Amino acid sequence: MPTVGRVRRFRGRSLVEGRARGEALVVRGPLSFLGDVDPGTGVLRDGSGRSVAGRILVFESGRGSTVGSYVIYALAENGVAPKAMIAVRAEPIIVAGCVLGGIPLVDGVPKEILEITRDGDLVEVDAYRGEVVVHQR
Repeated sequence: MPTVGRVRRFRGRSLVEGRARGEALVVRGPLSFLGDVDPGTGVLRDGSGRSVAGRILVFESGRGSTVGSYVIYALAENGVAPKAMIAVRAEPIIVAGCVLGGIPLVDGVPKEILEITRDGDLVEVDAYRGEVVVHQR
Protein backbone atom coordinates (compact mmCIF):
# COMPACT_ATOMS: atom_id res chain seq x y z
CA MET A 1 0.00 0.00 0.00
CA PRO A 2 1.58 3.28 -1.03
CA THR A 3 1.62 6.14 1.41
CA VAL A 4 1.05 9.65 0.13
CA GLY A 5 0.12 11.69 3.20
CA ARG A 6 1.66 12.72 6.44
CA VAL A 7 3.38 10.22 8.72
CA ARG A 8 2.59 10.45 12.43
CA ARG A 9 4.40 8.50 15.15
CA PHE A 10 2.99 7.63 18.56
CA ARG A 11 4.43 5.96 21.64
CA GLY A 12 2.39 3.82 23.94
CA ARG A 13 2.69 0.89 26.27
CA SER A 14 3.18 -2.60 24.91
CA LEU A 15 0.63 -4.91 26.54
CA VAL A 16 0.54 -7.89 24.17
CA GLU A 17 3.64 -8.26 22.03
CA GLY A 18 3.66 -8.63 18.27
CA ARG A 19 3.86 -6.64 15.05
CA ALA A 20 1.24 -5.86 12.45
CA ARG A 21 0.65 -3.62 9.48
CA GLY A 22 -2.65 -2.89 7.84
CA GLU A 23 -5.55 -0.54 7.26
CA ALA A 24 -7.04 1.31 10.19
CA LEU A 25 -10.54 0.92 11.50
CA VAL A 26 -11.24 3.78 13.90
CA VAL A 27 -13.91 3.66 16.61
CA ARG A 28 -14.26 6.96 18.43
CA GLY A 29 -15.51 6.41 21.95
CA PRO A 30 -15.70 3.35 24.18
CA LEU A 31 -16.24 -0.05 22.52
CA SER A 32 -18.10 -3.00 24.04
CA PHE A 33 -16.91 -6.18 22.39
CA LEU A 34 -19.90 -8.04 23.82
CA GLY A 35 -22.53 -5.73 22.36
CA ASP A 36 -20.80 -3.82 19.57
CA VAL A 37 -18.97 -6.53 17.58
CA ASP A 38 -20.38 -9.70 16.02
CA PRO A 39 -17.94 -12.48 17.06
CA GLY A 40 -18.83 -14.63 14.06
CA THR A 41 -18.26 -12.00 11.38
CA GLY A 42 -16.25 -9.19 12.98
CA VAL A 43 -18.84 -6.66 11.79
CA LEU A 44 -19.61 -3.71 14.05
CA ARG A 45 -23.23 -3.66 15.16
CA ASP A 46 -23.54 0.10 14.65
CA GLY A 47 -25.17 -0.26 11.23
CA SER A 48 -22.08 0.98 9.36
CA GLY A 49 -21.20 -2.43 7.91
CA ARG A 50 -17.57 -1.91 8.94
CA SER A 51 -15.60 -4.94 10.09
CA VAL A 52 -12.64 -5.34 12.45
CA ALA A 53 -11.46 -8.40 10.50
CA GLY A 54 -7.88 -8.02 9.31
CA ARG A 55 -7.75 -4.34 10.26
CA ILE A 56 -5.78 -2.39 12.83
CA LEU A 57 -8.43 -1.42 15.36
CA VAL A 58 -7.87 2.05 16.83
CA PHE A 59 -10.25 2.94 19.66
CA GLU A 60 -10.57 4.93 22.87
CA SER A 61 -11.30 2.25 25.46
CA GLY A 62 -13.34 -0.81 26.23
CA ARG A 63 -16.78 -0.65 27.77
CA GLY A 64 -18.77 -3.31 29.42
CA SER A 65 -18.94 -6.94 30.28
CA THR A 66 -16.09 -9.26 31.19
CA VAL A 67 -17.46 -11.52 28.45
CA GLY A 68 -15.73 -9.09 26.06
CA SER A 69 -12.49 -11.05 26.56
CA TYR A 70 -14.17 -14.16 25.18
CA VAL A 71 -15.65 -12.22 22.27
CA ILE A 72 -12.14 -11.09 21.30
CA TYR A 73 -10.97 -14.70 21.58
CA ALA A 74 -13.94 -15.83 19.45
CA LEU A 75 -13.01 -13.25 16.79
CA ALA A 76 -9.55 -14.83 16.60
CA GLU A 77 -10.91 -18.39 16.55
CA ASN A 78 -13.34 -17.45 13.76
CA GLY A 79 -10.60 -15.81 11.66
CA VAL A 80 -12.19 -12.36 11.85
CA ALA A 81 -10.04 -10.65 14.50
CA PRO A 82 -8.16 -7.40 14.04
CA LYS A 83 -4.48 -7.74 13.13
CA ALA A 84 -3.69 -5.53 16.14
CA MET A 85 -5.40 -3.16 18.55
CA ILE A 86 -4.39 0.33 19.62
CA ALA A 87 -6.26 1.86 22.55
CA VAL A 88 -5.98 5.14 24.35
CA ARG A 89 -6.80 3.11 27.47
CA ALA A 90 -7.14 -0.68 27.53
CA GLU A 91 -8.63 -2.22 30.64
CA PRO A 92 -7.99 -5.82 31.74
CA ILE A 93 -10.92 -7.17 29.67
CA ILE A 94 -9.23 -6.03 26.45
CA VAL A 95 -5.80 -7.22 27.58
CA ALA A 96 -7.09 -10.69 28.48
CA GLY A 97 -8.92 -11.02 25.15
CA CYS A 98 -5.85 -10.02 23.17
CA VAL A 99 -3.68 -12.45 25.12
CA LEU A 100 -6.17 -15.28 24.47
CA GLY A 101 -6.48 -14.36 20.80
CA GLY A 102 -2.79 -13.62 20.17
CA ILE A 103 -3.58 -10.07 19.04
CA PRO A 104 -0.85 -7.42 19.49
CA LEU A 105 -2.03 -4.59 21.76
CA VAL A 106 -0.64 -1.14 22.48
CA ASP A 107 -2.33 1.31 24.82
CA GLY A 108 -1.48 4.62 26.41
CA VAL A 109 -1.25 6.42 23.08
CA PRO A 110 -2.39 10.05 23.08
CA LYS A 111 -6.10 10.61 22.38
CA GLU A 112 -4.97 12.68 19.39
CA ILE A 113 -4.60 9.40 17.47
CA LEU A 114 -8.40 9.23 17.28
CA GLU A 115 -8.56 12.69 15.72
CA ILE A 116 -5.91 12.21 13.03
CA THR A 117 -6.41 8.57 12.01
CA ARG A 118 -9.09 7.73 9.43
CA ASP A 119 -10.48 4.42 8.28
CA GLY A 120 -8.18 3.05 5.59
CA ASP A 121 -5.01 4.84 6.74
CA LEU A 122 -2.02 2.51 6.78
CA VAL A 123 -0.96 1.76 10.36
CA GLU A 124 2.15 -0.04 11.55
CA VAL A 125 2.19 -1.46 15.08
CA ASP A 126 5.29 -2.63 16.92
CA ALA A 127 3.88 -3.94 20.17
CA TYR A 128 7.33 -5.07 21.29
CA ARG A 129 8.37 -1.42 21.58
CA GLY A 130 4.99 0.28 22.01
CA GLU A 131 5.39 2.15 18.72
CA VAL A 132 2.63 3.09 16.30
CA VAL A 133 3.09 4.76 12.91
CA VAL A 134 0.10 6.19 11.07
CA HIS A 135 0.44 6.97 7.36
CA GLN A 136 -2.34 9.43 6.69
CA ARG A 137 -3.89 9.30 3.23
